[in-house]
Amino acid sequence: MTASVSLTVAESDTALSLHSGDVPVLATPRLVALCEEASCKVLEGRLGAGRTSVASRVQFDHLVPVPVGATVTAEATLEKVEGRRLVFTISVALDAQDRAALVAAGRLTRVVVDRPAFLAKARCDDPALCQQDDASTEGPGSTGDR
Repeated sequence: MTASVSLTVAESDTALSLHSGDVPVLATPRLVALCEEASCKVLEGRLGAGRTSVASRVQFDHLVPVPVGATVTAEATLEKVEGRRLVFTISVALDAQDRAALVAAGRLTRVVVDRPAFLAKARCDDPALCQQDDASTEGPGSTGDR
């Protein structure tokens, strides 16, 4: 299963605007977010009631700078399902007739979680008191996830 999303780079997408660098080109965090968006699109309507997925690991190589005004397309392909873990290959390509280029590539792992339980953990004032042993509520960063 594969999905893609496109973006025309605006000033607000640059490393300068996102404070991830001092150059006015497409920021790496924005590229990662675009790939996450594509992975979520793959999963739309497939996880069941009360379930969602959250990113737990990103391996990412940003290869080419992209200027404001250029259009890129991120693609996510679900490669492997390991219990609650979903492993995607991700890539971003420059959409230009005269110079198609691979902008970035990598892997993204998402974990399927129970939405209400996950959000309850996020609202807890003392995470040590909110930990649960139920594997269905473990999220990224929990000992059951590593």
